[in-house]
Amino acid sequence: MKNPPSSAAALSRGSDTTLTEQLSARFSDRIRQRLMAPGTRLPSVRECARRHGVSAYTVVAAYDQLQAQGLVEARRQRGFFVREPAPEAPRPAAAKAPHAPLPISATTLVRGMFQAPGAQPMPGLGTLPIEWLDLPMLSSALRKVSSGAQLGPHALQYGQPAGDERLRRALATRLADHGVAATPEQIVTTIGATHGLDVVTRTLVRAGDAVLVDEPGWSVEYARLAALGLRVLPVPRGEEGPDLAVMERLIEAHHPRLYVTVSVLHNPTGASLSLGAAHRILRLAQTHDLHIVEDDSYAHLAPAHLPRMAALDALERTIYVSGFSKILAPNWRVGFIAAPPALVDRFIDTKLLSTLTTPSLTEQALAHCLEHGLLRRHAERVTAKLDAARARSVKLAEAHGCRLATVPRGLFGWVDAGVDTERLARVMLDDGWLLAPGALFHATHRPTTLMRINFATTQDARFWRALAHARQGL
Repeated sequence: MKNPPSSAAALSRGSDTTLTEQLSARFSDRIRQRLMAPGTRLPSVRECARRHGVSAYTVVAAYDQLQAQGLVEARRQRGFFVREPAPEAPRPAAAKAPHAPLPISATTLVRGMFQAPGAQPMPGLGTLPIEWLDLPMLSSALRKVSSGAQLGPHALQYGQPAGDERLRRALATRLADHGVAATPEQIVTTIGATHGLDVVTRTLVRAGDAVLVDEPGWSVEYARLAALGLRVLPVPRGEEGPDLAVMERLIEAHHPRLYVTVSVLHNPTGASLSLGAAHRILRLAQTHDLHIVEDDSYAHLAPAHLPRMAALDALERTIYVSGFSKILAPNWRVGFIAAPPALVDRFIDTKLLSTLTTPSLTEQALAHCLEHGLLRRHAERVTAKLDAARARSVKLAEAHGCRLATVPRGLFGWVDAGVDTERLARVMLDDGWLLAPGALFHATHRPTTLMRINFATTQDARFWRALAHARQGL
């Protein structure tokens, strides 16, 4: 039975406030007036979007605002529910502050990753279009490793603590293509690269420790480190690499334990570390007993010859982390850590405490793709498409009044839109376009005219026309 349409007044696209703010305020008023009791389930994102005639992204952003205000809570795989409101402290009447809309957050972007198949491509997301992915390759690999007597050992018992041995051998061969010398015994598999970063961090640092990060950098990593109680120390990231003078001052003042960096096809700028900068970073790490966590999540989209610090120091101070969701499929959650021998058992212990082991079936299927060159050929096809898409996206951006702030490379473009992109993102969200404003990529919030785009998903002229129209309004 279908739900009846809402009898409430329609949201106004001509209002001074965005659709997200209007929808959030509507639910907020009902919750505060006890018209929605604690424990009440909010409509699903899809149903709420249908009722109010808005995009799913507008609903997600509104629900995120309600959650940030403490009015609702998200329950895994069940939806959003009204929380028991906390008692409000009395405030003087004169202390009223003007309403400041909440920014587009990292969680809004992450939630956007779960859009339904067939939905329009989102410029702010970090995944490839579904039609670029090779489902037949994945299906064939899974059938190959699950046929006959092979299925039982993979599906009916735990995998090896360090990860499937066949996959670790294939990964060691793959790393050699980047000049990284690692034995299978130095490799630990994980549930994606983010899990690999988490295993390393939880093993080597404790709450209160300092960690160096690139700025701009990925907001999910900032949020993850902060949630562990770590002190995040941003180092300005330029075309050649981090500002080494700032890095040295921070090291001497705060004695950080780790430096987490994306050395190749940096997110969001697309820049890669120069050889000279890599050598100087490694000297600093050696002098100050610092470990470098090298996130190479975009390895399959980058030329193999670009320098990796793990290759330059032979995995002495460097811990290499990568994964396959960026090239195979977002839900293909296989990642790995390549580490100095002395740290491997510690990483395995942390992995066992968090996930026990990793799924052998998908690890074996990935090993098959690596061993038979299937992944290499798929990556070559994707990078050819990406090269063409990048050229088209740059032309569209420039034709609609934007400019590339860095040389366009890899999956992401760092674009100057000429207006505050946080405000721009809220307006665009109401029209169903999810942006990644530049403020997301700074460890401390700051207004900026920059934003990150995905070259693979910004080839639709409708998006650029909508962006130009929204810019004019701001």
